[in-house]
Amino acid sequence: MSSTLERRAVAVGGTLVGEGPAVVIGGRVDLRAHRGEADAYEVLGEHATLVEPYSAADLPAIAERADAVVVGSSWTRDIPLVRSAAGLGLPVVVERRPGASLEEWLELADYCAREGDGRVLLCESGHLDLGLMRAARAVSGRPVLADVSRDAALSAAAVAAGADGLVVDSAERGAQTTRLGTYVGARTAETSKSGTLEFVGPGSLAEARQELSPATALRAAEEAVTVVGALVRPEAPATLPECREAIDRVDAALATLLERRAALAGIVQRIKPVGGFAGRDLARERALVARMALRAPSLGEARLAPIMNAVIEAGLHLAEERSAE
Repeated sequence: MSSTLERRAVAVGGTLVGEGPAVVIGGRVDLRAHRGEADAYEVLGEHATLVEPYSAADLPAIAERADAVVVGSSWTRDIPLVRSAAGLGLPVVVERRPGASLEEWLELADYCAREGDGRVLLCESGHLDLGLMRAARAVSGRPVLADVSRDAALSAAAVAAGADGLVVDSAERGAQTTRLGTYVGARTAETSKSGTLEFVGPGSLAEARQELSPATALRAAEEAVTVVGALVRPEAPATLPECREAIDRVDAALATLLERRAALAGIVQRIKPVGGFAGRDLARERALVARMALRAPSLGEARLAPIMNAVIEAGLHLAEERSAE
């Protein structure tokens, strides 16, 4: 069983997994679904991100076209195929077999590292055990992925539990190979630059449970790595673009929280006997600022007070506008 606590980031394609922000991998190719009846080269096309083989016959195509090979949860005990997959010279994504213990999972990852070049990622899939996933990350030092394809609403919980990346299904083959690293915050292996993410409102995670389209699942995952990741993942950006991307993630989290606060404040205004500016409780506002200063000591009460005054007044103006509609 691995015991090192050294964090080991792994590049999958052009994106680092396990260092900096969490990432989204838009889908994977499972050649086992074709049961050996389709040509692997035709299924993979020009390029694929994560690919799980059906048999050793698929490995040459994977070596040539894929960014990483998946040791699937259903065949982790097929040691000859595991050995051959690990020896392709690609990053190896090791899924946990259903019912496998933490020790069994990490032993298989260590075996793949020995048979390959050491670039191994762990992946929790199916019915996610997020506690076990967190433990695996802490004990092994390896990057950990969570496949949230079955339930995109678990995206936020997976990031909060420490997932370095989320795997989701994609609607199109092209999306499977281009979505990796196209959201805000992906640190690329060579340029440390990324594309953009269309901001999805705070209801997106709940909507993902109702609408299970691949596009919705992808948006939910992107929202989770942006908003939740900004709150729970430590970052040490080294360049100006990386700093700006990290600030963008924090700003996205702030915007989400401000929208939620405004909605709650609107409910308060409807309940209070005297609402609006006339009903302001200045003593409560001072106590609020004091509590916030404990969480933001570098800003302190003097700097936080005008910030919160602006937030409160914006919410009051919004409530007045809505009451007048």
